[in-house]
Amino acid sequence: MDVVLVSNERERQDAFSVRRTVFIEEQHVPEEEEIDQYEDICAHFVLYDGTKPVGAGRFRVIDGYGKVQRICVLQEARGTGAGSAIMNKIEEYAKSQGVSKLKLDAQVHAIPFYSRLAYEVVSEEFLDAGITHKTMMKTI
Repeated sequence: MDVVLVSNERERQDAFSVRRTVFIEEQHVPEEEEIDQYEDICAHFVLYDGTKPVGAGRFRVIDGYGKVQRICVLQEARGTGAGSAIMNKIEEYAKSQGVSKLKLDAQVHAIPFYSRLAYEVVSEEFLDAGITHKTMMKTI
């Protein structure tokens, strides 16, 4: 499996395809909330298994910290290290941009995954798109 920083429209659409499957179809997030006004200012990442896109994520800098968002992996690739591969690539990219603090809003069920990657919960539970989340942070 290979994680790439999106550099063309095909890769961007591959990332959106994975996000649509996971967030819109599986989790019933409204498309207008999933595909938002920040798409054009984010760095996008897509994970390929051969030529098939199986994971995605995005990153942007806000007020000096890196915001990690939209991390998702297709069901058939879960449990294979795919999510960790995406996170590692995003963290590598963040460092290259001079960012040392990362923040993400984790769905509560995903907190153990992010905790294994050294993210720490820094908020109470809140709802985003009808799904319970907590904010997590990490210094890299």
